[in-house]
Amino acid sequence: MLSIDEIRAAIQNRPHEPAAFRADPSHAGVAMILAGDDNNLEACFIRRAERDGDPWSGQVAFPGGRASQDDRDAQGVAERETFEEIGLKLERHHLIGPLPIRPIERNYLRSRLTLSPFVYQIDAGGRATVTVRLPQEVADVFWVPLRHLFDEAATTELEYPFDGKLTTFPGIRFGEHVIWGLTLRVLESFAEIMRRPLPALN
Repeated sequence: MLSIDEIRAAIQNRPHEPAAFRADPSHAGVAMILAGDDNNLEACFIRRAERDGDPWSGQVAFPGGRASQDDRDAQGVAERETFEEIGLKLERHHLIGPLPIRPIERNYLRSRLTLSPFVYQIDAGGRATVTVRLPQEVADVFWVPLRHLFDEAATTELEYPFDGKLTTFPGIRFGEHVIWGLTLRVLESFAEIMRRPLPALN
């Protein structure tokens, strides 16, 4: 599977044009956090709490959220939200680098949203600090082996109401969880940079 050195080289050697940041809810940042050794790298995911008004209610996501007026940039958003949601304090030395930004326009959003994902690496011991800190926003936090995300046997489909009709979406199943939608698209960006096919989208 992929090593941290491969991941770091691929992400840091690609050109990246960051989004013009505004400290308001039209911008968001998320953290794809990796932990473990090269033989067993794992990625951190959360399952969002079920709540009215959240367009991603109940879905699997990366830690993160929307910008507030005190945030300096999208990376700061991802790091602040990660600490608030799961208690993990990401430092600058944990950062591997950014993934491509994703402009999001959906009927259920009041305005256009610009998502900036970032990849981080922590040591295995850092996982011990990870726990749900905002149960009103996060229902669960869990780790998925990186190799599982690229395992064809883990691919699945999910039916979800979209634009007023039930639509089938591709996904990755991990136990009771399904990784799909926007989070799967961020994983797609990661896979493309790593030049690895993501079976769920092939």
